[in-house]
Amino acid sequence: MIELPARPLLILISAPSGGGKTTLCERLVAEFDFLTYSVSCTTRSPREGEVDGTDYYFLTETEFDQRVRAGEFLEHALVHGHRYGTLKKVITEGFQQGRDILMDIDVQGAQQIRRQIDQCSPGDPLRRGLVDIFIAPPSIEVLRKRLQGRGKDAADVIERRVQMAENELPHWREYQYLIINDRLDASYDALRAILLAEHRRVMGDAT
Repeated sequence: MIELPARPLLILISAPSGGGKTTLCERLVAEFDFLTYSVSCTTRSPREGEVDGTDYYFLTETEFDQRVRAGEFLEHALVHGHRYGTLKKVITEGFQQGRDILMDIDVQGAQQIRRQIDQCSPGDPLRRGLVDIFIAPPSIEVLRKRLQGRGKDAADVIERRVQMAENELPHWREYQYLIINDRLDASYDALRAILLAEHRRVMGDAT
């Protein structure tokens, strides 16, 4: 009997705001118990009900700086005055437990991670396990209507999100997979098919 070697996956999913990635990711995590969200670090204060180590790892600015200098982050960024980042050890420890790690990440964060992983040896689990997926709306107009339909944002906020989406969409070519989220159920079927296929993919030693 042929047995495929264990290959835990680091799954990066990017999409513009309103692209539907949160719904798709939540469905994927709910279906597959070996898949878990990556827990990020942040320098912002915990919000009511947030738990350190579950929602985020809450660090001081000094602690964050120390980890940056030590090269412990796979990616990090400044967002709205606070710092956020993903520790390499969070991914490697998840891999050691036999878990796939899912990251809901923007285009710039995905670029950082690819650059870091490109420096890894061919046999490194991070390099062998990287799978990146871009989820796009059928069109900018559809995206605008979705954002308007949510009823959460003012008109100027919606237009800013649309402008950001127009800047992000051309980056789909940097990803291994593209899903056009026209119909939610069909898009989810495509996403889970990618996950299952990647676990059955034969990887050469030089990959």
